[in-house]
Amino acid sequence: MESSPLNLRRAIIWMGRLILGGIFVYAGFSKLLMPNTHLWPMFVLKFSISMNISSFAQQVESYKLISPEASQVVAHTLPFVEIVLGLLLLIGWRLRICATAITAIMVGFLAVVTRAYFLHMDINCGCFGTPEKLTGMTVVRDGALAALALLMTIFAFLEARQPHPWSAPEKA
Repeated sequence: MESSPLNLRRAIIWMGRLILGGIFVYAGFSKLLMPNTHLWPMFVLKFSISMNISSFAQQVESYKLISPEASQVVAHTLPFVEIVLGLLLLIGWRLRICATAITAIMVGFLAVVTRAYFLHMDINCGCFGTPEKLTGMTVVRDGALAALALLMTIFAFLEARQPHPWSAPEKA
């Protein structure tokens, strides 16, 4: 049986690429540009990337999983990694590698957020730039996105084993 150009696996891969790629690009940019909305009168400081990164480092440190030095490293690298991985996922370059990396990151986010939720930590999520309290919906959202990422990765590996329907030789 010939494979059609669009099947359920390919549709989930496309949805995962668009949703997760868009969310990762948005999350990375928001961590760099949005956290300091309370400094509205000071226009220059509102877009100060170094202040936003230090604010994000405090949010990372509030999870109490890593040292303050390690949280600085995470705060200085994670937004850029999110932007790059999100863009690579959107354009589909090395899809299996990018999907695997995004799945690993999403499962890590889910584990950290779930741990903080079950320990009743009253902290900000740090998911996006603006302060957002960690709630059960945060855990559900991260779980759904991790499930989508995992499904997209599995289907990307399965689709790589199949011949592409448009490159298959025509029947006579």
